[in-house]
Amino acid sequence: MSLFEDSSYDYRDTFFVHFQIENRPSVSAIETTITSLGSKYELLNLKEEDGQFVSATIKSPQDNSAMDISLVQGEEVLEQVKDLIIEFRTITLVGDDQAKLKILTECDARLDIYHFEQTSGGEDDMLDPGGLLLVMEKLAEVTQGVGLDPQSNSLL
Repeated sequence: MSLFEDSSYDYRDTFFVHFQIENRPSVSAIETTITSLGSKYELLNLKEEDGQFVSATIKSPQDNSAMDISLVQGEEVLEQVKDLIIEFRTITLVGDDQAKLKILTECDARLDIYHFEQTSGGEDDMLDPGGLLLVMEKLAEVTQGVGLDPQSNSLL
């Protein structure tokens, strides 16, 4: 079941991890990656196709957040990458962003990460984006890819 169908969560943002489809992770690689983050992350609804990752849900109650993650590949990704490359050419990149941009130019697949805030907690409970950033970092590592926050045009 998608978190879009769970009334105790509200959708907040979508983030991406772009990678080459040849680096598509196996289900066991995703399980290992997420469980290595510790008990504060719950991996649910793990779906696979021939042992390869398709989608999953990750809940992080301590962060008052959760994520639906799904694989996208093909023309939609190629078009997005093309548009991103054009857009990033107008921005001054610093640090290791040039290397990340080079990785992005070779990507033909991505993980869409839909970020949700848990709304059934107490009034003092606020969404903590730290869990999302950590999950994105680990997914980028396991796919040898690069994360993207499209709201800020940041390569992660």
